[in-house]
Amino acid sequence: MFHTEFDFRLPCGFLDEEGTLHRDGVMRRATAADEILPLKDPRVRNNDAYLIVILLSRVITRLGGLSMINPKVIEGLFATDLAYLQELYNRINALHDELATCPHCGKSLPLADAVAGGVRPLGESSATPSIN
Repeated sequence: MFHTEFDFRLPCGFLDEEGTLHRDGVMRRATAADEILPLKDPRVRNNDAYLIVILLSRVITRLGGLSMINPKVIEGLFATDLAYLQELYNRINALHDELATCPHCGKSLPLADAVAGGVRPLGESSATPSIN
C-alpha cells in the first residue's frame, strides 16, 4: 500500500507560548511544488539553510494541537527536533526500491532503512543539502 502520510513523535517537542508541549504529528510526502516553490522565497534566496524551514512548514500537516504549521513554528523547534524531521523528510521522500549496503554487516537494505541507520549524512538530499 502506498502511504502519503506518516505519524511521528518529536524527541523533544515544540513548546508553544502557553507552555504546551506538542510532540505528535503527521508529515505528508512532498510534491514537486513543495520542493520548487520555496526556491522563489526571498528568505531562501538570502539563506540556503532556510529551505528546510519552508519545506517542513509545507509538509507537516499536524503537530499536537496546533491549528496551523508555519515557518515560525519550525523556527521554534529545538535543533534535535529539526534534525529528526529533516531525516524523516528524507526517508519518506526517498526511492524505496534503491538498495544500500550496510557498512557494518554487509547486508543489503532499502535505501530508506539505510538512511535511518546513518549511511547518508543526516539531513542531506538535493532538497536539503549539507551546509558543512
